[in-house]
Amino acid sequence: MDSEGAAVRPLRRDAAHNRQRIVDVARELFAIRGLEVGHNEVAHQAGVGVGTVYRRFPTKESLVEAIFEDRIDEITALGRCALNKPDSWQGLMYFVEEMCQLTARDQGLREAVFCREHGGDRVEAARVRLYPIVAKVVEAARADGYLRADISDSDLALMSIIAGAVNEFAADIRPDLWRRYVTIFLDGMRADGDQALLPVEALSADQHDAAMRSWNPRTHS
Repeated sequence: MDSEGAAVRPLRRDAAHNRQRIVDVARELFAIRGLEVGHNEVAHQAGVGVGTVYRRFPTKESLVEAIFEDRIDEITALGRCALNKPDSWQGLMYFVEEMCQLTARDQGLREAVFCREHGGDRVEAARVRLYPIVAKVVEAARADGYLRADISDSDLALMSIIAGAVNEFAADIRPDLWRRYVTIFLDGMRADGDQALLPVEALSADQHDAAMRSWNPRTHS
C-alpha cells in the first residue's frame, strides 16, 4: 500500500502542476491575442501535449471559464465597492477606472465580459451578476444629479472597449495612455456645464445584448 501511495502522489502533483501551467499560459495568450487562441497553441507554449490540455479542458468554454469567471466576479465586486462610496460620482469614477485598469491590457477579459462567442454557463452567470450592479452605479450617479440624463449603463461597457483599443494602439509607447481618454469621457458624462446634444442614443438593453452576441473582435482588427 505504501509503495502504491508513493507512486500515485507524484502523478497528482504533476497533474496539478500541468493544469496550473496551462491556465497561466492561456491567460497570457488570451490577454495579448484574445480568445481566438486554440488548444494547440496553449499546449505548445505550456510545454505539454495537446491531449493533456484537452483532458483538463475539453472545450474552449471550459478553459475560458477557468480563467475568467473569477475575473468577471472581481469586476462585480468593484461595482459593489463603488455603490458603498459616500459620493455616487466618486463611486462611478472609481468603478470605471478600476474596470478599465483590469480590461485595458487584457483582450481576453474584454471579450469574456462583452462578447458571447465564448464563455459557457459559468461565465454567462458571472455576466448576469455584473450587469445589475453596473446599472445601479449609473442610476445612483444620475439620481444624485452628477450624471447627464442621456448616459446609459451600456456607455460604461463601451468605455472599457475604447480603453482597450487605445492600449492596443499605444501600449509600446505609452502603456497608460488609456487613462487620459477614460478621464476625458468621464468628464463629458458629468451633468454640469454646457452640454452638446448627443447625436445618437445609447444602446438599449436588447441592442447591447445583440451587439454582444454578434461582436467578433477579430473581424474588426
